[in-house]
Amino acid sequence: MSKGNSPFSYISSAYGKNHFNIDKPLQKILEYFDVKADFSKLGEFAGGELYEIAEHVDKRARPIHVMWSVNGERVDEVWIDPSLRAAIKRLIKDFDINKFPYKEENWHKHYASIYLVSDPGIACILTITNQTAYALYKYGSEELKKYVPYLIGDSDELLFGATWFTEIQGGSDLGSNLVEAEFNGKYWLLKGNTKHFASGVGLADLALVSARPMGSKSGAKGLSLFLVPKKNNKGEKNFLIRRLKRKSGTNSVPTGEVEFNSSEAYLIGEKEYGIYYITEDLMVSRLSNAVGALGIARKSFLESYYYSQSRKAFGKALIEHPLIQKDLLEMELMIEGGMVVTFKAIDQFQKSWKAMPPFYNEQYHYARLLTHISKHITAEIASQVSRMAMEIHGGIGFLEEFPIERLHREALITPIWEGTGNIQALEMLEAMVKKEAHRQLIRDLEGIVNEAKDEIASKTLDFIKDKATTLLTYREYEMQFYSKDLLLTLGHGISVILLSHMGRKLGIERFTMLSKIYYERFLMGRSILRDYISEIRELINMEEMK
Repeated sequence: MSKGNSPFSYISSAYGKNHFNIDKPLQKILEYFDVKADFSKLGEFAGGELYEIAEHVDKRARPIHVMWSVNGERVDEVWIDPSLRAAIKRLIKDFDINKFPYKEENWHKHYASIYLVSDPGIACILTITNQTAYALYKYGSEELKKYVPYLIGDSDELLFGATWFTEIQGGSDLGSNLVEAEFNGKYWLLKGNTKHFASGVGLADLALVSARPMGSKSGAKGLSLFLVPKKNNKGEKNFLIRRLKRKSGTNSVPTGEVEFNSSEAYLIGEKEYGIYYITEDLMVSRLSNAVGALGIARKSFLESYYYSQSRKAFGKALIEHPLIQKDLLEMELMIEGGMVVTFKAIDQFQKSWKAMPPFYNEQYHYARLLTHISKHITAEIASQVSRMAMEIHGGIGFLEEFPIERLHREALITPIWEGTGNIQALEMLEAMVKKEAHRQLIRDLEGIVNEAKDEIASKTLDFIKDKATTLLTYREYEMQFYSKDLLLTLGHGISVILLSHMGRKLGIERFTMLSKIYYERFLMGRSILRDYISEIRELINMEEMK
C-alpha cells in the first residue's frame, strides 16, 4: 500500500508498512514454537486500512445507541461505522482469525492475528465472539453447537458474540453477582439486575451471561453460564440497553449496560460447573489481552522507530542520539520479552485446552499460571512503551491529531480488562498454593535451561526458585501483599530464560544478547551494560534482524 493513498500517512510514521513483514521478532518467535504461518496479507491490512479505520472511529465515528425507531418502538440497536463493520467481517471471514482454533486446532495463529490487529476495541469484538464460540464448542448442547460456524466465519451468515459477567456491586468479585435464572420448563429466564460492562452490546447476536439459578448456593460456585440471544423466540428484543459508556479508549467496541427482564436464556453445560466455564473462558480473553497489549506496544514502537529516523534535532536524526537509542532498546526489550513469555503461555494453553472441569490436569493449571503472568506483564509493557513513545514524539505525542496519543489511551485499559494486576496476582497465588502449578513451571524451566546451556539462564532459574519458594513460606497476608512483585519477577525471569533458549535453538546471537541485557535491566534493576552499547543499532533494528 502506498503511503500516498491516504492523508493518514502524513500523521503516522508506521502507516502503509506491512506490519507482519517488518516484525522479524514475531516471525522468529512463531518459528521458535514451531508454528508455520505467513500473515503478510493480514500485516498489510493491519498496517494500512485497518489502522486508519481504528483511528477514524476513535476520533470521528464512535458507536451510537439507537434507542427508539422512527415509529416510537424501543429497538435498542447500536449504530457503528460501516467501514468498521466491514473490517470486522473481513477479519473473521477472509483472514480466518476465529477459525484457527477450531478448524486447524491452532491457537498460536489466532493470537498472532489478534497481535497484528492490535486495536483493543476491534480485537475485543473478535475475542468476545471467539469466547462465545469456545464455550459452545466445548460445553454447549448439540442444539447450541450449531451456532459455532456462524461465530467463526465458517458460514455464509456471520454472528457476533459477547461475554457479560460484570455487575456493578462486585466487579471482578463474581461471587457477589445478583442476576438470577429461573427455569420455566422450556428455557431459563434471567432477571434481577444488570450487567454493568457489557462489551459488544447492540452488536452481539448471542451473549454468554453468568447468572445464579434460583435456589443455588451463594458465592461464585453458585453461578451457571447461559447463552442469551439478542431476540427471544417470538422475534422480540430479549433485553434492554440502558446506555452506552463514554470511555477513554476502546471506542471501536460498544460497551453498555444491559437490563434483564425475564430474558430468555439457555444453559451451557452442567449447572454446577458455571464458574469453571467462566474462568476458563476468561483465560481465552486474558491471552487475547496479552497479545493485544503487545500489539499496542509494537505499533507505539514502530511509530517511534520510523519517526526518530526522519525527525532531526540538534543537527542530526533523533535515532543518532544515544538517549533515544537507549529508549528504543528498552522498548524493544520489553516487547520481545513480553512476546516470548506470552507465546509460551499460548503454547501451554494449546496443549491443555481440552482438559475438563472440575479437576482439569497439571498441564491446564500450568497454562493458567502462565496466563496470569503474561496478562499482567504485557499490560505493564503496553503502558510503559506507549508512554515512552509519546515522550519520543515530544509535544505532538500529546496531541489528539496524531495516533500515538490514542495508542497510549488504548494501552491503559490492558491492566484493567479481564482482571486487574491485583486479581492476576491473587489468582496466581491460588494456582500455586492449591494447584502447585509453580512446580510444573520449575520443572519445565529446568529442562529449558539445560538445553540453553547459558549461565545467565541458570542464574535466573535459581532466582525464580528462591523468590517463589520464599513467598510460599509467608503468612497469607504477606503472601498477598508481595504477590504482585512475584508476578513481575516470574514474568521477567521466564522472558530471560526463553530468550536465551531461543537464541540457542534458532542459532541467533541477537536473542542471547537480549537475554543478558534483559536480565540486567529488568530482573536485576541495573543499567544496560557498556559491553552492548556498540550493538544497540543492530538490536533495535527489528525490520532487518539477522
